[in-house]
Amino acid sequence: MVTGMFRDRESAERAYNSISSRGYGKDDVNLLMSDETRKRYFADRDRDDNDTELGNKAMEGAGVGSAIGGTLGAVVGAIAAIGTSLAIPGLGLVVAGPIAAAFAGAGAGGLTGGILGALVGSGIPEDRAKEYEAGIKEGGIVMGVNPRSDEDAQYFENEWRSSRGESIYR
Repeated sequence: MVTGMFRDRESAERAYNSISSRGYGKDDVNLLMSDETRKRYFADRDRDDNDTELGNKAMEGAGVGSAIGGTLGAVVGAIAAIGTSLAIPGLGLVVAGPIAAAFAGAGAGGLTGGILGALVGSGIPEDRAKEYEAGIKEGGIVMGVNPRSDEDAQYFENEWRSSRGESIYR
């Protein structure tokens, strides 16, 4: 997986557009951000500039958190399996894309370990997860995609760097 962190909506939108320009769909893209960041950048559906695929993907998780409660059970697993994002109130985190299933699978262990535990539980190496945890807490948006080829991976890395991406790993 190629992952990177973006500090504002504009850079995240450009990175997201680089993914879709290579023929990837919204269900191929993983997004992680704080609920506060989602509200700041994507909550106002009345704004014309909010009508983007990334904005729509971020909004998928709004209000879904009530299904989570104290345990992550079959309902959340089913929601994650169909590609809907999860709002995890205990962490104040919104997770969208295929990685949402890994978060659901991490269950309470991910919740008790905080954002770091959830990131590591979803397969992100601990050193990278620590960077992303700090970035998410500071309002960053973490994005990831599983490239279909080395050429795509290189393209994403280059595009994300030119889009002010940080902590880009493959």
